[in-house]
Amino acid sequence: MAAAFASKFSRVSRSLLGGLGNNLSTSLTTSNETICSSFISQLQQQRTFIQMRTVLKVVDNSGAKKVMCIQSLKGKKGARLGDTIVASVKEAHPNGKVKKGKVVYGVVVRAAMQKGRCDGSEVKFDDNAVVLVDKQGQPIGTRVFGPVPHELRKKKHVKILTLAEHIA
Repeated sequence: MAAAFASKFSRVSRSLLGGLGNNLSTSLTTSNETICSSFISQLQQQRTFIQMRTVLKVVDNSGAKKVMCIQSLKGKKGARLGDTIVASVKEAHPNGKVKKGKVVYGVVVRAAMQKGRCDGSEVKFDDNAVVLVDKQGQPIGTRVFGPVPHELRKKKHVKILTLAEHIA
């Protein structure tokens, strides 16, 4: 799509320039290509929901290192901050409470997709992270590492907030 856009745009710029010379048209063509390449890189960095097959980092001491989302328990598109997911453990510590291959529940505590706040600001994180919980919503681990947003209070995950080191 972007390549077609670049080729059409460069043809238009050459036809508009007519006989003004090759140097000006080639400089415009290269500037068009850099604009298109920056546009493509922005599309690739677009943040999305946590959906099926998303790999998340586990930020508690339950024994798991990485989990893969199987299903979001809320919306059709996927999970956001504070939502509960069903996940499969992909990497685990050898002597932890949770073993590799186990199906667990988790609460999303950090998401790369931005979420708007009431005051007009937006919160987003560099990574996707989850805290493992049991069926009742109580955390499996006893510590939560890294920042946790205060939006979890609205979603009734107060126990996770009390275990967290830093509330963002």
